[in-house]
Order: sequence, then structure tokens, then C-alpha cells
Amino acid sequence: MSILVAEILGTMLMILLGNGVVANVVLNGTKGNSSGWIVITTGWALAVFVGVIVAGPSSGAHLNPAVTIALATAGKLSWGLVPEYLAGEMIGAMLGAFLVWVFYKDHFKTTDDEGGKLACFSTGPAIKNSFSNLMSEIIGTFVLIFVILYLAGPSIDLVGDIDASAVIGLGSLGAIPVAFLVWAIGLSLGGTTGYAINPARDLGPRIMHAILPVKGSSDWGYAWIPIVGPVIGCVLAALLYVALA
Repeated sequence: MSILVAEILGTMLMILLGNGVVANVVLNGTKGNSSGWIVITTGWALAVFVGVIVAGPSSGAHLNPAVTIALATAGKLSWGLVPEYLAGEMIGAMLGAFLVWVFYKDHFKTTDDEGGKLACFSTGPAIKNSFSNLMSEIIGTFVLIFVILYLAGPSIDLVGDIDASAVIGLGSLGAIPVAFLVWAIGLSLGGTTGYAINPARDLGPRIMHAILPVKGSSDWGYAWIPIVGPVIGCVLAALLYVALA
């Protein structure tokens, strides 16, 4: 269970369950059809919980390039490890999205709403306004990362025989506080853009939407916002954390 494998598996499970709950709510004929935003935000929080539980002991369970970049910016992770984390997060996100499509394939076929089907893969704005949408992702990610850094704290524990300073991340927090944090962000800040707050969570599944036989546009014109916004938000959060430390 290397960093790469742990991030692939943890992110894959997170996306399978997170995008899976969206599919259950949005697609026609499912048992959870039209059950609403509370179900989606709760499902996503629990999806993060599951991913952290699996990946935490081996990689720190970043599951999100914003977390990886923030930890490196704050000096809590070697920049040399960043490419391995990012690769695992992207591969895992793509695999998770593929599994959602396999699982709900019959329901994708019976759903005509192309926007709803895209929502089972990636995020999109409730009202399209590039500046406002970008600010939503910056602020949402800032909250995620800033709180994570304070939950983690300055002290470093040991994970088995591994010095956790090499793999510090969500796994150092315990899964429950992070799940509640993601739940709070979804409930309070998710209404504008669907709270990507994670470049891999949006880009990986969006690529799979473009590859798989799912009718409809992948909305590449919007795709830069859930990448750039979280990167800006995570760097700002890390810099403020360092300044206040």
C-alpha cells in the first residue's frame, strides 16, 4: 500500500460513493430519485469518511490536490511527493466515476436530462457567472483547507513504523471531523457551484464523462473554475495558516 495505491483506492471510493449519491438522487427510476440536497451532502460527507479510513494509514488520505498543494505550501509535505499524490488522486477519481457509470448504467439510459447526467460526474453552477463561480470555489476550498490545517495541528504522531511527517494529511485528523467539515461546506456553501473544492474530484470524472457513451456536453468551458478556484483557495489558506503560526 504505497502512497500512489492508497490515494487511488481512497479517491476511487470517495468518488464512487459521492458521485453515486448524486446519481441516486438525479437519475430516473432510482430508489432515491428526487430525495434532495440533504441526501447529496450527507452522502458526500460519508464518502469522504470512507476514503479517509482506507487511505489514511498509508498516505495520510489527501484525496484532493488542494490538500496536497496546501500541505506542501505550508511546509508539511515535501514537494517531491506532490506528483505521486496528484497522480493517485486523478487516477482514483477517474476510476470512481467509471464505477458510478457501470453501477447506474441502466438509469443513465432512461434519463434524458443531459445536465443531470453530467452532474453525476462533475460540478456545475446554479447561475453561470465566472467571477462569482470562481469566488465560490475559492472560498469553499479556503474553508476546507484552513480548518483542516488547524485540525491537524502542529504536532506529528507516528503511524506504525512510518514517520507521519512524510505522509501528513487527512489521515492525521481522524475521518469523522473531516466528514463533518465537508458536510458543513456542502450544506452552507454548496448551493452555487456544487462545491467541487477538489480539482481531481471534478476533472477526473469530467474526463470520464467525455470518454464514456453518455450523451451531452461535458461543459469544458466551465471546467477551469473547479480547478483554478480550489488551487487559489488552498494556497491562500496555507499562506494565512503559516502567517498566523
